[in-house]
Amino acid sequence: MRDVKESATRKPLPLWKQRLKTIARRFDTVYMPETGGKSEVSQDEEWCEVSVDGKRSRIRFHDYGSIYRVPGLYEEVFYQKLKCTSPSRVVRLLEEVLKDHDIAVSDLKVLDVGAGNGIVADELYSRQAKSLVGIDIIEEAKEAAYRDRPEVYDDYLVTDLADLNEADEKRLRKVKFNCLATVAALGFGDIPDKAFVKALDLVETPGWLAFNIKQDFLEDRDQTGFCRLIKDLSNRGVLEIQAYRRYRHRVSMTGEPLYYVAMVARKCSDVPDELLSGETEGEAEAVVA
Repeated sequence: MRDVKESATRKPLPLWKQRLKTIARRFDTVYMPETGGKSEVSQDEEWCEVSVDGKRSRIRFHDYGSIYRVPGLYEEVFYQKLKCTSPSRVVRLLEEVLKDHDIAVSDLKVLDVGAGNGIVADELYSRQAKSLVGIDIIEEAKEAAYRDRPEVYDDYLVTDLADLNEADEKRLRKVKFNCLATVAALGFGDIPDKAFVKALDLVETPGWLAFNIKQDFLEDRDQTGFCRLIKDLSNRGVLEIQAYRRYRHRVSMTGEPLYYVAMVARKCSDVPDELLSGETEGEAEAVVA
């Protein structure tokens, strides 16, 4: 992907569209539901219909295993149909903050949590990140990443950070990460606060954190506990927020904008033992796109 050249007079294609040129698409058509612009379906229950080899079936947007098994389908649903912008928006914000500190993306050893099929890592790879290691909880994500972006990751683990075994932890710590990225992976119910805190613990001090979250989950009335967790980490001096930007993450299946917040923070001190043991005030739950 690094050798892609664009005409000086033509706007460069988004990176995911460039990558699609190398992915052998294995579906016919994606059909979005006819809702008349209104729907009572929550974001984590949204769906579409997909025709594969002439057979049409319904699939939930958050049924990632099923989506990843079909080459090109994730890009078609989330990026073509739903106009997701988060990977590029979060990585660009990280890049801006790093420039203020005279640090290049090429200096980063990145732990990509909730890595999926590697779209975020692709953005970092195109900027010559020094090392990229992915983590996801489902095998289909790793298979899709190695199938569609085989050169991007230096390593990829299928594991649960909330219950990380000793061998995997040793394997990860050998890398000496200085950046944690988790994009479109927080907010609905897959990654508890214990997993998020453990991921942060795997990053060296000082280090960097780039993530996004639906704006609702950063409000005081948020029930997931993520807002409290970020405030707690900040108050303890573990994190120092460097940038905070609200933007349109994607549209819903009815075409309504869904707003998220991209954040970049610096890890200034080690994670306290009581947080690692799960003694937090709330649960920061996560899921994707």
